[in-house]
Amino acid sequence: MSSSATPRPSVLFVCVHNAGRSQMAAAFLTHLAGVRIEVRSAGSAPADTVNPAVVEAMKEVGIDISAQRPKILTVQAVQASDVVITMGCGDTCPVFPGKRYLDWQLPDPAGQGVEAVRPIRDAIEARVRTLLDEMDVPTTI
Repeated sequence: MSSSATPRPSVLFVCVHNAGRSQMAAAFLTHLAGVRIEVRSAGSAPADTVNPAVVEAMKEVGIDISAQRPKILTVQAVQASDVVITMGCGDTCPVFPGKRYLDWQLPDPAGQGVEAVRPIRDAIEARVRTLLDEMDVPTTI
């Protein structure tokens, strides 16, 4: 690998309790940007699986997140990211000077059916597409 290669930008999505928002956002960004961006999601509480309603809503748009394993938010994860996007938990995310932070206020789909998750999914997809435009990263689809 050439030392002049430009490193991939890194985006970390953070939500409280791993309720599904960060997983949806990370999945959309990975789906749309492919390997052009390093994508991670994290939350404040452990979770072994993603909310079934979130899995179903994402399958409707051709993205399978059933095997995702959410990570716990760490200071190291924030430090290693170029962009940190919080979803309703900005006050619990560590902040470092000079880093780009965005706050996406979105409803929490935890414990809700797929009908409630669909509008959140669509809002996340629109914001991810806007983020890619802002970062000047072409989409794979």
